[in-house]
Amino acid sequence: MSAARGGAVRTLRVTGRHGYAAEFSPYLPGRLACATAQHYGIAGCGTLLILDQNESGLRLFRSFDWNDGLFDVTWSENNEHILVTCSGDGSLQLWDTARATGPLQVYKEHTQEIIALLGLNLPSISTNRCFNFPSLTWRDQVQSLFSRRPLENRCHAPVYSVDWSQTRCEQLVVSGSWDQTIKLWDPTVGKSLCTFRGHESVIYSTIWSPHIPGCFASASGDQTLRIWDVKTTGVRTVVPAHQAEILSCDWCKYNENLLVTGAVDCSLRGWDLRNVRQPVFELLGHTYAIRRVKFSPFHASVLASCSYDFTVRFWNFSKPDPLLETVEHHTEFTCGLDLSLQSPTQVADCAWDETIKIYDPICLTMPA
Repeated sequence: MSAARGGAVRTLRVTGRHGYAAEFSPYLPGRLACATAQHYGIAGCGTLLILDQNESGLRLFRSFDWNDGLFDVTWSENNEHILVTCSGDGSLQLWDTARATGPLQVYKEHTQEIIALLGLNLPSISTNRCFNFPSLTWRDQVQSLFSRRPLENRCHAPVYSVDWSQTRCEQLVVSGSWDQTIKLWDPTVGKSLCTFRGHESVIYSTIWSPHIPGCFASASGDQTLRIWDVKTTGVRTVVPAHQAEILSCDWCKYNENLLVTGAVDCSLRGWDLRNVRQPVFELLGHTYAIRRVKFSPFHASVLASCSYDFTVRFWNFSKPDPLLETVEHHTEFTCGLDLSLQSPTQVADCAWDETIKIYDPICLTMPA
């Protein structure tokens, strides 16, 4: 296990803000966006942090507050200043980093009572290592995190995932919500273009294909990975990918048919869309739920994952021993993860320990 010894770790601590998502700018080297929430995302507000790197570490360039926790963030693909976040009040927010205030626009359509959706009877909150009991089901562990009052008071389903399309012929945003729906947005229009239905549980992840225009993937608590086509507003492929809730998915940057899923069963699985009967690889090593997974933009068979076991792990699924490195430098759940588009060695992550880190893991600084 390492503490990111490949180079200096740049760290920013933001008191009272727990990290949920981190994403490097596709335009500006060293610029990072981080979506955060108060009180672990259970209650309180959220803050979008825009960070820049310099020789002395990380510098806060801009921050924007919102009245509910922010769970994900995505950069525009046609304007270096524009971002979209999503939050626990069922809305998406459009921000402009060139302005000190915001948001420019709010989109709010994800609406469904969460208690009716989840069917949970939730006990009092416990934030003291609620994941210490491997025998507990995921639902039991979630119940140990959330108190009854904040969820019952919500009238909108949280939006947990947002992503901006990566193909230049379209400028669209896709969002996934706990209301079991996916919505398609044109940021220049004040309402959604269409709604995709089919998942039978909470949607945790939505991600555009970097290869195929109008195609995106989603991952859900219903244990499926689904592939969608905006032209037909219907599902193209349903993959029963795990026998547990799937919290994250990502597309390979070098193969339009390859995706990876990360789930509550602690496993990562690779899927070839030409034949989804069996995974093409399975990666084991995490000890608790995998919160986020990202393919490398520089190496076809390298990916990274972060988990509620506090670690970030780096893998090469083409090797007999696929685990390249385990980084343990957080003291709470590690939720946000991204690999730089500008530097082949640079990684960013964020966690519930109120820290955001940018570093160069050893395995990415060494020749393949």
